[in-house]
This record gives sequence, C-alpha cells and structure tokens, in this order.
Amino acid sequence: MSGRTGPGPVTIAALQAALAAEHAAIYGYGVAGAYLTGTGRATATSDWLAHQVTRDTLEAMLRARGAKPVAAAAGYQLPAAVRTPAEAAQLAVILEDRVAVAYLGLVALSEASIRRFGAEQLQASAVRAAAWRGSTVAFPGLPASLLAAPRHV
Repeated sequence: MSGRTGPGPVTIAALQAALAAEHAAIYGYGVAGAYLTGTGRATATSDWLAHQVTRDTLEAMLRARGAKPVAAAAGYQLPAAVRTPAEAAQLAVILEDRVAVAYLGLVALSEASIRRFGAEQLQASAVRAAAWRGSTVAFPGLPASLLAAPRHV
C-alpha cells in the first residue's frame, strides 16, 4: 500500500488550469458586457454569473483537496480589441472556447466526480459558445487542426 493520501499533482494542475480559465472568462465577460445592450447584455451577464458560480465550485474543489486556488490576475490581455457589439460577441466565443479547452483537462482525469464535472462544464461552455457563434462545432475545445485527417505519405 502506498502512503499517498491526497490527489495527484496532475489533478491539482488540471483543476488550477480550469480555475485560471474561469478567472479569465469572468474578466472577459466584464469587458464584453460593456459593449452590449438589451438581450446581448442580459446573456453576457448570465454567462458572467455562471462562470462565477463555476469558479467558486473549482475553488472549493481545490481547497477540499488541500490546494490553494490560483488567484485571478488584476487584468488580462484580451485576444482581440473590443469596440463594437460584434467584437464583444466574438470575444465571448473565444472565452467559451478557451474554457472548453481547460475542461478537456478534467475529463481526462481518473477521478469520476471530476471527470463528470469537467464534462458538464465542457457542455455548458459549448452551449454558450454556440449561442454566441450562432452555430455549433463538432468537438468543442479541440482545435480544428487536430481534427484534420492524417496525411499519408
């Protein structure tokens, strides 16, 4: 029997990566929301709040495993300038796609409860991204370059 009692470093790292993605999404939705009105702003606010709830859940999961949750940065470099409602919606798509990538790290873990949580959050991000994008993608969180058929030489 091994003397190991806590979660492995891979589990903690994956949870921290998901938490960091949530921090960035919360910041990004704050920016996006400033450029939206009406239904767009209401949707951004709802998504912003959903990310806050998930952030809190991840922090609790980390604390329960004896880890100190990574803190949010004071600010984040946005992937593109946001000056219009269309650019704000595009930022929301990017944020959700990035969060989805982080949750792929959780679905690959051995602990069933974390895998389930990761899958649920991956699905939630994919649904939000589809709403902002206006369409779905085949494999949320996976870059299209990884989905290309292999070339035979």
